[in-house]
Amino acid sequence: MKSKSHKLFIWLGGFFAANVLLAEFIGVKIFSLESTLGFNPVAISIFGYELNFTMTAGVLLWPVVFVMTDIINEYYGKKGVRMLSYLAAGLITYSFIMIYLSIHLTPADWWLSSQQTAGVDDMQKSFNAIFGQSNWIIVASLVAFLIGQFVDVAVFHKLRKMTGENKIWLRATGSTLISQLIDSFVVLFIAFKIGANWPLSQVLAIGVVNYTYKFFVAIALTPIVYLAHNLIDKYLGKEEAERLMEEAAAQHN
Repeated sequence: MKSKSHKLFIWLGGFFAANVLLAEFIGVKIFSLESTLGFNPVAISIFGYELNFTMTAGVLLWPVVFVMTDIINEYYGKKGVRMLSYLAAGLITYSFIMIYLSIHLTPADWWLSSQQTAGVDDMQKSFNAIFGQSNWIIVASLVAFLIGQFVDVAVFHKLRKMTGENKIWLRATGSTLISQLIDSFVVLFIAFKIGANWPLSQVLAIGVVNYTYKFFVAIALTPIVYLAHNLIDKYLGKEEAERLMEEAAAQHN
């Protein structure tokens, strides 16, 4: 593991997995984007539903995850992305199993009321409410994540074949926009249409709002892609960086 390319893969993989896990865990919080930015909530009418930009906190990190996917894809190809995607999915599954077991541990009596001064009357109920996500949401997030990852890889290299090594912004942002579109609706469909029997129109309406946010965030993150490329190229050296990118591109020929 002395080569710079191996060290880089470990760093990128670690940051990628950390973002995936964090996105899963902070996703239980629902926030108002407008209120966070200091604006009054908007009222958007979609498919007969009045909605605003009220979203899961996980949307902070999922665009970052897909940008990371594009960076890893650029230098390590579909094999690198697949390995890290399966690793992340395995870590998510393992994490939820451990959380399930921890929820069912018998709490210490003193711990239950240990945060009453902070307004938490029962720590066990609070712990269960935060970490005890429904099985459908867990399944939905895993399936949507893997589908989104593989779509991102395919679109990324399709655009790379069309444009060559130039136009990094097009293949990175374009693949992210398409994969985020699929991810946004797959997770909602499985979790709430299949899992909770919500009306399809409601699922689609919420999906449109969520994707609108992700669309603009993905575009806003485009400069980060170029910054990451420049830093990686400087770290690896031009010759090594070009070698990795050529090997990555050859995996799709």
